[in-house]
Formats: sequence, C-alpha cells, structure tokens
Amino acid sequence: MRVVGVIDLLGGVAVHAHKGARHHYQPAVKTVGGAMTPGDAVALARSYCLELNVDELYVADLDAIMHGRPQYDLVAELASVGLPLWLDAGITSATQATNVLRLGARVVVGLETLPGFDALETICREVNGEQVAFSLDLRNGRPLVRDGSAFGAASVTDLAARAERAGVRTMIVLDLARVGSGSGVDFDLFASVRDAVPGVALMAGGGVRDAGDLTRLASAGCDGALVATALLSGRLQLPFDGRPIDRRT
Repeated sequence: MRVVGVIDLLGGVAVHAHKGARHHYQPAVKTVGGAMTPGDAVALARSYCLELNVDELYVADLDAIMHGRPQYDLVAELASVGLPLWLDAGITSATQATNVLRLGARVVVGLETLPGFDALETICREVNGEQVAFSLDLRNGRPLVRDGSAFGAASVTDLAARAERAGVRTMIVLDLARVGSGSGVDFDLFASVRDAVPGVALMAGGGVRDAGDLTRLASAGCDGALVATALLSGRLQLPFDGRPIDRRT
C-alpha cells in the first residue's frame, strides 16, 4: 500500500485543505515530529521524508488550478527534496505536461480542469502514459467538471474507464468534500472504480483517517492513498500495524 504525502500550495504557502473550501484554507501545521514554520512547503516536504517515513509526494498547485498561475519555482524546490513527486497544476496540454516533467515531477491531469478526453489522450501519447496520473475529481461523490467540458452526465465509473482508454496508468479518485474532514472514505465507490479499471494503479484521496482505512482500501482494490491530516496529526504512523508498505513508485 503506497502512502503519498499531500502538499497543497496557495500563494506560495503550504495550506491545510478542508472540504474543498479553498478560500478558507489556512497554513499547514503538524503536531508530530520537529517544529515547522506554519505554511513552509519545503520544510513540510522534508518532514514527510525525514520524520514521517513518506517516500512519495502529491502536490496540488491551487494557484495554477484556479487561476492559471503555476508556482513552478516552488515546485522545483519541492522536487529537489528528492522524493518522487506528482504535480496537479491544471494541466490541459502536452506542452504543460512536458514543463512539469522538466521540473522533476510527474504529471497529474485533473478532471476539474480538463476540457475533454482528447486532451488527456494527447498528453499520454506525447509524454508517456506511465508518467501521467488522472485525478477523478469529485465533490460529495459527484464528478467535478469545468464549465463547457465534454463530459456530459457521465458516471464516475464511465469517466474512469474513458481515462484508462486514453492511456493513463495511474488513477486518483479524489473527493474534495472529504479532504481534511476525517470523515472516512467511500469504500464501495473505490471497489466499483477498481472493477471498471482493473489495469491501472488506483489511489484514494480524501478522508483517510487511520491505518484501518488503509487496510479497507487495500481490500477494495486500492494500491495507495493520498494523506495529509492523518499523517500530520500523528493519527497515522508509517509503517502501520507492522504491515509492510509497498514502496512502488
């Protein structure tokens, strides 16, 4: 089970995501390990690596996602920490994806900002689908799509299957309404997505509370989970319950 540490960036600061209400996000803090200046993104990345035993990062550049203003200099600093890093920065083209790879990160293409699956297929073809993750963005279990997108009323499983056909090899199912809430995850949803896309690495995001949730996600067919609050609060410690963690990258 891969456990991926999450860093959300807003205005040059690492923030604590909570239920997708981005205008209310506050600087990220942690209550375990050594002291860290609230919101210090590079210190947070180092803490994930050196104190919390995480060996993979996911970074959401909220300035890029919401306003088209990527924070590439800061992302490059985070990549220099040395952990494999996935970056969601509102990527919609192969050119943008190539820029992300040049930073030393791998590419996350989010449903929230994607205009259509043609764009995803082009990105996977141009930069290699092994370097691309599709983030199936949800809010309260419903697909979160941009205005004017080509997705219509497609179901979660239909969207997952179409993304797999476009060439992605990693898929993140991320419910923003559960992020930072400690509310747990929808295990039945992940089981249904796994049935729809048996050939991809499946990652869960939003609501992971503890080692018990990771165990249940593994039983539902998930390969890993994106986690912030449970790690930074100490509710989840790695390795957990003596179970070996799969360190695949």
